[in-house]
Amino acid sequence: MKGLFITIEGPDGAGKTSVVEYLYPRLRQIAATDIMKTREPGGIPIAEKIRQVILDPQNDRMDDRTEALLYAAARRQHLVEKVWPALESGKIVLCDRFVDSSLAYQGAGRRIGVEPVADINQFATEGTIPDVTLYLDVDSDTGLQRIMASRRNQIDRLDSEGLQFHQRVRHEYLKLYEANPERIIKIDAKQRLEDVVEDCFEVLVSRYPQYFQ
Repeated sequence: MKGLFITIEGPDGAGKTSVVEYLYPRLRQIAATDIMKTREPGGIPIAEKIRQVILDPQNDRMDDRTEALLYAAARRQHLVEKVWPALESGKIVLCDRFVDSSLAYQGAGRRIGVEPVADINQFATEGTIPDVTLYLDVDSDTGLQRIMASRRNQIDRLDSEGLQFHQRVRHEYLKLYEANPERIIKIDAKQRLEDVVEDCFEVLVSRYPQYFQ
């Protein structure tokens, strides 16, 4: 691929979506090529519909492996329709979540096992790996407090899981970070939003001067 694939990861309450919203326009001002922001699951109509099914609180009978397969299916379609064409044309792609989320949430959080989830995502993505992943780290207590304070009546299926689920998710994220030091950069997400955005911006600009001038 010719472009640059950046992903933003982290447990619920880390502020990923807010960081992407503030980071994107700053990067766009200095980007040497076109930059596109997107999210998972979602980003295209088919994947957005799958997202609605996955996160709907009424779908409380959904099997854990069904959930993992739906995420992988949405990811595949998103890559085919949006991400791969953008990268092939030389664009920068800034994506809210990717495979690491499935490893953390379904592999560890749901206790399916990281390896089986990695296998289905290897099939879905054909081995696509981000060039860099910014991992926004926040402890589970703080993350859940933020969720309850900000979303109130918009709690989805994953938000409503208990503390131990979210602790397993964070623990797996930290393991992924330790295992992939060249790709995954940890950012302290307990800071003020402005400081988190600034840290992310500085990492990308210093690491990829050929893309951000």
